[in-house]
Amino acid sequence: MKQNTETEQPRTKRIRGISARLTKPRQRMAAPFKRGVYLLPSVVTSLGLAIGFYSMVSSANGHLELAATLVMVAFFCDGLDGRLARVSQSTSQFGVEYDSLADVVAFGAAPATLLYVWALRPLGAWGWVVCAAFVVCAALRLARFNVQAPSSDKRRFAGLPVPGAAMPVAASVLACSYFELDLGRALPVLMTPIALVLACLMVSSVPYPSFKGINIKRRVSLETVTAVMIGIGVLMVLPQVSVLILSIGYVLSGPFLLLSARFRPSPPASRAEDHPPSQSNISQSPAHRSTGAWPTRWLH
Repeated sequence: MKQNTETEQPRTKRIRGISARLTKPRQRMAAPFKRGVYLLPSVVTSLGLAIGFYSMVSSANGHLELAATLVMVAFFCDGLDGRLARVSQSTSQFGVEYDSLADVVAFGAAPATLLYVWALRPLGAWGWVVCAAFVVCAALRLARFNVQAPSSDKRRFAGLPVPGAAMPVAASVLACSYFELDLGRALPVLMTPIALVLACLMVSSVPYPSFKGINIKRRVSLETVTAVMIGIGVLMVLPQVSVLILSIGYVLSGPFLLLSARFRPSPPASRAEDHPPSQSNISQSPAHRSTGAWPTRWLH
């Protein structure tokens, strides 16, 4: 009887240890949902998701201008929910994941549906493949952003942001409607490479400005205020044209930043005679290194 009691005690300890290891991850997974979600950012994100879905419905019904306008409204909702979360200090991992799911619909599926109905339907299966590639690249871009968000540079995006790829599509529809352009068979030929380039830029590593480092509390010159007011005036008078110009300019800013970084002259290297060797460098030189010591580069 005593031997059975001694053998059962280690077994009970092992079972308790396994149960404790399983309980801790379960508590970490369930803890955020016990606290609930933040109301205001989640409502704005849900609104953007619903607007993106209604944009798809409008494209299917042939209301292309309305569908393009709804994509732009979803763009403002996407910027508003993040700003509200940061101001109210209600950021959470749930909000990050939910915002990405909403962006797949609002800036992936909705612009792709609009693009297919507006321009690529005459291509048949090829048009569907191009639009599907746009959606897949948008989902891949958002998944990579969620993984790299904690360690990424806040001033730059790696690859074209998904809203930045959706805005040229919506702005092109509104600009063609405003100028009453009928490109006919040239429209699929023009929009197919544009859609593929936007899809490739989303999954690329081309740097794009994030505008998160802008400090609105900082003092600026009077010329800057004047330029901003003129830009806002042009945006209100001719929104179809100005949004198209701004979206194209942002798409081109990434390759411009990449080329400027590659062709930027590197700082001149300091010569060896300008910096006399220190005692530590002399001791690490091959002439002063002991024969039994390992080089430092083999230790890393």
